[in-house]
Amino acid sequence: MPSVNDIRSTFLNYFERNGHTIVPSSPLVPRNDPTLMFTNSGMVQFKNCFTGVEKRDYSRATTAQKCVRAGGKHNDLDNVGYTARHHTFFEMLGNFSFGDYFKDDAIPFAWELITKDFGIPKDKLYTTVYHTDDEAFEIWKKVGVPEERIIRIATSDNFWQMGDTGPCGPCTEIFYDHGDHIWGGPPGSPEEDGDRFIEIWNVVFMQNERFADGSMVDLDMQSIDTGMGLERIAALLQGSHDNYDTDLMKALIEASAHATSVDPYGDKNVHHRVIADHLRSTSFLIADGVMPSNEGRGYVLRRIMRRAMRHAHLLGAKDPIMHSLVPELVRQMGDAYPELRTGQAMIEETLKLEETRFIQTLDRGLKLLEDELTDLPDGEKLPGEAAFKLYDTYGFPLDLTQDALREKGVEVDTDGFDTAMAEQKAKARAAWAGSGETADATVWYDIAEEKGTSEFLGYDTEKAEGEIVALVKDGVRVDAVQEGDTVQIVVNQTPFYAESGGQVGDTGVIRVEKSIAKVTDTKKVAGVFIHFATIERGEIKVGEPAALEVDHTRRSAIRANHSATHLLHEALRQTLGDHVAQRGSLNAPDRLRFDFSHAKGLTADEIAKVERDVNTFIRQNSAVETRIMTPDDARAIGAQALFGEKYGDEVRVVSMGVADTGKGADGKTYSLELCGGTHVKRTGDIGLCVILGDSASSAGVRRIEALTGQAALDHLEAEANRSHEVAALLKTPVGEVVERVKSLADERKKLEQEVANLKQQIAMGGGAGGAVEAKDVNGIPFLAQALEGVSGKDLRGLIDAHKNNLGSGVILLIAEEGGKVAVACGVTDDLKDKVSAVDVLKAAVPAVGGKGGGGRPDMAQGGGKDFSGADAAIAAAETLLKG
Repeated sequence: MPSVNDIRSTFLNYFERNGHTIVPSSPLVPRNDPTLMFTNSGMVQFKNCFTGVEKRDYSRATTAQKCVRAGGKHNDLDNVGYTARHHTFFEMLGNFSFGDYFKDDAIPFAWELITKDFGIPKDKLYTTVYHTDDEAFEIWKKVGVPEERIIRIATSDNFWQMGDTGPCGPCTEIFYDHGDHIWGGPPGSPEEDGDRFIEIWNVVFMQNERFADGSMVDLDMQSIDTGMGLERIAALLQGSHDNYDTDLMKALIEASAHATSVDPYGDKNVHHRVIADHLRSTSFLIADGVMPSNEGRGYVLRRIMRRAMRHAHLLGAKDPIMHSLVPELVRQMGDAYPELRTGQAMIEETLKLEETRFIQTLDRGLKLLEDELTDLPDGEKLPGEAAFKLYDTYGFPLDLTQDALREKGVEVDTDGFDTAMAEQKAKARAAWAGSGETADATVWYDIAEEKGTSEFLGYDTEKAEGEIVALVKDGVRVDAVQEGDTVQIVVNQTPFYAESGGQVGDTGVIRVEKSIAKVTDTKKVAGVFIHFATIERGEIKVGEPAALEVDHTRRSAIRANHSATHLLHEALRQTLGDHVAQRGSLNAPDRLRFDFSHAKGLTADEIAKVERDVNTFIRQNSAVETRIMTPDDARAIGAQALFGEKYGDEVRVVSMGVADTGKGADGKTYSLELCGGTHVKRTGDIGLCVILGDSASSAGVRRIEALTGQAALDHLEAEANRSHEVAALLKTPVGEVVERVKSLADERKKLEQEVANLKQQIAMGGGAGGAVEAKDVNGIPFLAQALEGVSGKDLRGLIDAHKNNLGSGVILLIAEEGGKVAVACGVTDDLKDKVSAVDVLKAAVPAVGGKGGGGRPDMAQGGGKDFSGADAAIAAAETLLKG
C-alpha cells in the first residue's frame, strides 16, 4: 500500500519524466492575488503565467501545493471533522502548461498516471466533459474510455473562469466509482451528491477569453491547469472512502490519542480528526509567517487554533497538547515541506502560548455559555448579545460558540451578534475621536471600519499584489486619482513597512496596469497602512488590483541598520552595564542612531570595544530568529523592550547572535529584543558596522551614530583616502603619518615658544624705539605700553617681568593681535594698599571699547575691540593715579 509521501512523489516524478519542472509549493499567503485570504489551489502561484504577464524559464510545471480553506468564500471550517473529505488544510497535486501542450497531451497524461502509475482499474473510472466540448469527448474515447462512461455536463461545474471577464474554458473530470454499496449516482444524475462517485481529477482547458458583453474568443496562448487532491487519491489508493483513514492522518490522530489517552477510533474520534486537521493548517500557516491576532489572516488562524484546542479540552486535556503533536507532523511532512523543520520551534512555541492563554479563559467562557442556556427556552436561539459577550470578553470567535452548541442542537442569533458588534465599533469610534488625534485622521478610522485593517506581508516578501481599497487626496476620499496627483493609497495587503519603532517607512512603486505611483513614505493609522505617493503615469481607481514592490536596496539597508541596532544595544549593555536602556532610535537607509541611558561620554576604548563586539557577531553570521510571545513571557526570558513602543497581546521577539553566556532559555542568545521591525536573515547580512561617535542627546542620555554595510565601507574608504592625502602632503608613508604629525606638533610648540620669547624681549625693550621707562605719577612709578602683534595670553608674563625690573610700580599693557584687543594691569605688592589693579583696568578699558574687567588688586585683565584708543586708555589710567 503506497504511503501519502509515496503518492506525492509518484505524481511529481511522473510529470518530471514528461518534461515538467517540479516547482516548490508557494506560501499559503498569496503574493499575487489580493482577492484570496489563503492559497486555495495549485494554480494561484501561476496566475500571471496563464495571463502572459509573467514569463518563466519553463513552460511545463508540476507541484504539490499546500492549500487552506478556512476563511472568505472558501470556508470548510464548520464541516471539518464531521465528514470524510472536508479539511482546512489539504495538498493539491497539479500539472500545468503555459501555452505548451493542450488537450491532446493533458488527457493522456491524466489517464496514464491514474491507470498505470497508480494502478486504478479503468472500469471503476468515469469522466465528464463540458457539453459542447466534442474535442475532449473524442480524446477520452481514443484513450479507451467507453462512451457510456463519458458524461456531458452543461452546467458551470464543467466550465472554469478566472472572473466575469478574462481567461476561461471548459473542464474535464475523472470520477471513481466506490461501488453500489454506497448511495449516490454518477455526475449529472439526480443522486450526484451521494458519495458513491467521487471526483479525483480535474483538468481546466484555458482556451478562451470572455469579454464584458459575454462574447468569447480563443486565447493566443492556450494552457492547462489541473488539480488532484492528495488526500482523496491517497484514501482511494489505500483502500478507504475516508480521507482520515490515510497513513498520514492516522499518524496524527494517534498522536492526539496518545497525548489525551483517549481511544483514537472510538466514539470521540471526531475530536481527534479535528485536532489532526487543524494541526496541519495552523502549523503550516505559522511556518509561512501568519501569527494569531484579532485581525485578518491572524484572526482566522486563531479561530482554527482555538477550535482544535476546544476539541482537545473535550477529550479531557487539562494542559496544552497541540505543541506536543508538532514533532509527529514534522516526521510525516517535513521532508516534502522543509519549512516545517525550519519553523518547528516557533510553531511549537506559538501553539503552546495560544493554548495556555485559551485554557485560562475556556472554562469561564463555557460556564457563561451554560448559564445562558439554563434559561433558554427549547427551540430558541442563543441571543446575539450573549454570543458577542463571549467573543468580546473571553475571545470566543462566533464559530467556536456555534461549534460548542452544535452538539446541543442550539443555534445562535447571528443578526443580534452583528448588531452588538456594530454598537461596539460605534462606541470605539466615538472614544477614538475624542482622543486628541489630528482631525484629518478621522478618514483613516472610516477606512478601517469600512474596509478593515491592512494586512502586512513585508516580513518575508518585498513584492505582492493587493486591491486598492481607498484613495485620499487633500484629506478627502476620492474614487480615482490622475497623473501628477499627490495622494495616499490604501491597499488591503502590502509588503510596505509603515514607520514604527524607530524604523522609517518603506518607499517603492505601486503599479496598476499601465499606471504607476511612486511611494515616498509609508505610515500607519488605526491599523491602516498609508502609502504616500505621487502618480507618475496614468490613472488609478478604487477597486483595481495593484502590484506593489518595495525599494529592495533601500529596505536592505534599513534592515541592516535595524539589526545592527539590536547588536549595538547589547554590546553597550555588556560594556557599560545593565543600566543601559534604549531611549530612542532611528533606522534609516543611510545611517542608524541609537539613544541610550548613560551618565557620561564613552571613552575611545569603550567605543572601540562596542564596535569590535558588534562586528564579532556580524561575522558570526548566525540566523536571526523571530518568535511570538506575550509581553510578560518575553520580558521573563530577558527580552529588551524598545522605548516608546506600545505592545498588544502578542509581541515579536527577535533573537540574534550566539554567545557563551547569553539570554533566553538556551542561555546562549546574545541579543533578545521585542521588536516589530524588519530584520536581516543572518547577522552576516549586516556586512560591517562603523561607529561614527558618541554625543550627548539630553540629560543622562547619550547618542551613538553609526553606519553599516555599503555606507560603512564608503566611510572607511573616504577615511583611507584622507589618510593617503595627508601622507602625500607630509611626504611620508601612511603608516608613519602619526609619528610625523607628532614630530610636527613638537616643532610647532617649540617655535611658538621661541616666538613668545622674542615678543617678550621686544615688548620689554619697547619695540624698535628702545626700552620704555616708567614715569612718576603722583609719586608712583607708572609704566604703560601699547603692543601690536602680542596676544592677550602673553600679557601676564610681561607684567611679571616688568614688576621684577621695576621693583615698585603700576604696569598697564594694551595688546592687539588678530583684531582682538587685550588690556592687563599689574601692581607690585608694596602698592596694593594704595592702588588696585582692578580700578586702573576699569578706568582704561572704556577707551578701547571694553566694558569692565576683573581680577585681583595685584593683577587684573579685560578686553576691548578698538586698539586706536590705546593712548586714551593710558591717559585715563594716569588721571586715576593722579587722584
